[in-house]
Amino acid sequence: MAERPDGFGVAVTGLGLVTPAGIGVAANWERIRSGLSCARADDTLRGTPTALSCRVPGFEPEAALGGFASWQLERFAQLAIVAARAAAEDAGWQRGGWDGARVGVVLGNSLGGAGALERQHTALTGGGPRKVSPFLIPMYMVNMAAGYVALDLDARGPSLVTATACASGTTAVGVARDLLRAGACDIVLAGGTESALTPLVVAGLGRMGALSRRADAPAEASRPFDADRDGFVVAEGAGVLVLERIEDARARAARTRAVVRGYGAATDAYHATAPDPRGRGIEQALRAALADAGLGPTDVDHVNAHGTSTPLNDVTEGRMLHRVLGDRPLVTSTKGVTGHTLAAAGAIEAGYTALAIEHGSVPPTANLGRLDPELDIDVVSGAPRPARIDVAVSTSLGFGGHNAALVLTAA
Repeated sequence: MAERPDGFGVAVTGLGLVTPAGIGVAANWERIRSGLSCARADDTLRGTPTALSCRVPGFEPEAALGGFASWQLERFAQLAIVAARAAAEDAGWQRGGWDGARVGVVLGNSLGGAGALERQHTALTGGGPRKVSPFLIPMYMVNMAAGYVALDLDARGPSLVTATACASGTTAVGVARDLLRAGACDIVLAGGTESALTPLVVAGLGRMGALSRRADAPAEASRPFDADRDGFVVAEGAGVLVLERIEDARARAARTRAVVRGYGAATDAYHATAPDPRGRGIEQALRAALADAGLGPTDVDHVNAHGTSTPLNDVTEGRMLHRVLGDRPLVTSTKGVTGHTLAAAGAIEAGYTALAIEHGSVPPTANLGRLDPELDIDVVSGAPRPARIDVAVSTSLGFGGHNAALVLTAA
């Protein structure tokens, strides 16, 4: 592996995952390695173009958070709080055990409390203004994902939400690293959250042609890089990483799952929702992340790709990966299992990338029966592939032409 004399790395000392693959790191890692899709028929979406989704199993707000948070907070905020608590505990931090003024929160989100807005609009049209909840605005606003996590964990440093569509979680981790490098914080809870499995949102995605129409076979619907893919399966979830400067983590003898070494971002400036077919934006972001880490393309062992299972994204991203990295890295898309968690995806996948490094194993891409013949990359399928992973990359693309990439290395 190349030397990194000028790279700035931050330790991933904690990880919290609340996803369709399960609640907690162990449950997620087991399900991701299984290669079994979480997609199921979804009766709450009946009447939409494709009534299937990937929901977090067994998530009970009352049990997880108590009465107040279970009825006053929207699900995207609830998922974020549970993931952040788990990440802090995984890192060995207890509430009150840190200097809250030196703890920041950066979370990605794009659709906020869409469900609350839909419900309250129905209340307004059916009964007038007095039927609208006084909690509507804080339930709906995207910034409340970070606000409620900060409130719950006494994190009184900078807190903000990044909104770069499906790149939001990756952007959040990159921004958090910059806060640590600037000395604005000593600890940052960074990640993403999304829960917008509502009829209106899903209808809108369906009308765009973004969703798979395999309603008769939900478990086979999300199939990244497969020749027969036809769209993604919409999902919910949250992923939070605790980031600290390496020297600070070492000083308190904290376990480091992986190190975030590089971050890059770029914009297509091509189309509102379609990726630049030449992949210029994501290529620019990936090359910037590698340069930021002081590494080159030949150093990369593994890629957790955005891999949405849409016809346009996968061929654009796959060609770019081969152009920049060749056919050496082991590529996977964990969206085959989890579906597409939208703004949370980049953070969840950064967590999976850290686990792949830690365990020396690349999870398979679910439902990959026949690789798209236009692609020349080594996509892992069928079963996990053992590998020594010194350097890994996680890529994200979002509506609006947003592109972001992270470089993670072994501790």
